[in-house]
Order: sequence, then C-alpha cells, then structure tokens
Amino acid sequence: KACGCIQSNHCRATSVASRYLGLDCFLILRNSRAAVDSDPGLVGNLLVERLVGASVEQVTKEEYTRVGSVELCRQLQEKLKKSGRNPYIIPVGGSNALGSWGYLQFVEELSKQADQASGPFTDIVMACGSGGTTAGIGLGCHLAKTGTKVHAYGVCDDPKYFYDYCQEILDGMGATAEVVGATSRDLFTAIQAKGSGYAISTEEELAFVKEVAETTGVILDPVYSGKALYQFMQDVAREPSAWANKKVLFLHTGGLLGMYDKTDQLLKLMDASK
Repeated sequence: KACGCIQSNHCRATSVASRYLGLDCFLILRNSRAAVDSDPGLVGNLLVERLVGASVEQVTKEEYTRVGSVELCRQLQEKLKKSGRNPYIIPVGGSNALGSWGYLQFVEELSKQADQASGPFTDIVMACGSGGTTAGIGLGCHLAKTGTKVHAYGVCDDPKYFYDYCQEILDGMGATAEVVGATSRDLFTAIQAKGSGYAISTEEELAFVKEVAETTGVILDPVYSGKALYQFMQDVAREPSAWANKKVLFLHTGGLLGMYDKTDQLLKLMDASK
C-alpha cells in the first residue's frame, strides 16, 4: 500500500514494482473535492497505475489533511487484513529510514564516478518533496566526507518541516546526532521553492521548463525538478558570486508523466507554427 497526490510519481513506481513482484498494490490518492467522486481518469501517472492493475482509492485534500496519511493507511491496512491479506505500508514518497538507505548507495556510486572523472562535486541541488532523498544524500555525503554541500529545494511545506522530518528519518536509520556528529541542519540546506503551492505551476515555471527542454532536450517535471531548478537558477542569477567556480550536480528525480497533467497550461506556451 502507498499513498500520495493524484499524480504521485512514487505511487506509480510502487504500483509497477509491486506488479514485477507479483504483489497487488492499493493506492490512496488525494484529489480535489470536486473530482474525488468521479473516475480518476488515465492522465499521466494514473494511466500506468491502472494499466498494471493497482487499486485506487481517492480521498479529498481536506480529509487527507484532517486524518493524515498515516491514519488513512492504517485504516486501509485493517480493512485488507480483515479480507485475509497481509499488507505492507509504504509511506508517502517511500520516505522512511528503509527508503533512505538507497541514497547512501547513490552517494557511494556517485563518488566512484566522480573519482573516474574530474573529481567530486562541490554542491548537489535537488527537489525535496517528502524528505527521503534529501536525508539519504545528506547523510551519505557527510559519512563519505566528500565536502559536498547539499541544497534541498522544498516544493511543499517549509524548511523547518523538512529539517524536523528528515531528522526523524535519520534517527530511524540510527544516524542520530550522537552517532554521526551532525543533525539534519548540518547535512543540508533547505530552501523554499513551492511557489504558488504544491503541484500548482505558474506560467513562469512552465515557461522555464519549456526553455530547458528546447535548449537541452532534458524534460523536467512540473511538481519537483522543474520548480527546484527554476528557483535554483533564480538564486544563481541573484547571487552569481556565491556559485562562481562551483561544480554543481542537479539531481533530476523524474516525474515526466506529471507533465500530462499540465497540458492545458503548456498549450498556451507553444508556438502554433511548430
């Protein structure tokens, strides 16, 4: 079982991974009050989830906020147990102690690649949505003593939330301040990048995503990497001296299918002659 927003990349990945393993997948997806009682459709991530046979249960954003993802998952867990199943809960974004271990391996792999290339990165920049990626990379860089600074551009909530939540993840990994000699605030810098709100794209953000695609061929996503890179480039333009002579890795965390949810906004930005 997994939960997230109606276009959750994590839920899509979880549903496919579950099918690879021959497991049934049950998703709790938050949607607008106006749409929650209707068929969720087949746009973006929903197409993949439903193609592989995931069961989708929608809740309103208000219910999701009031009850909380943990309790909603617990309720579904009890329901599935009563039907004879043995469910395993995966939290929002897969962001818990177990999930973050994968990014310790990411840092190890990145360090080996950097050694074979032109040396380590001075900075890693990424989007931060549920915290697991940030916690794992921040801890990995600290333990590897790479000296790499980690910058987490939050696409929801606020910096304090991410420092606190990532600390919970770290504690769950056994990486307490007493053990590793650092807290979450020492491992990364959290920056606000949510703009108008989670999964709400401004015309400027989408125009930037389009510009990057036209210039480089790299397709960002509108919810995570698009917002993070947009804000990062704003920061670089505002204070270029702070980034001079830096070797920066921007981590693209996926989410291409989320672009399909923004087609109406994107269409206005397209050149009609192309």
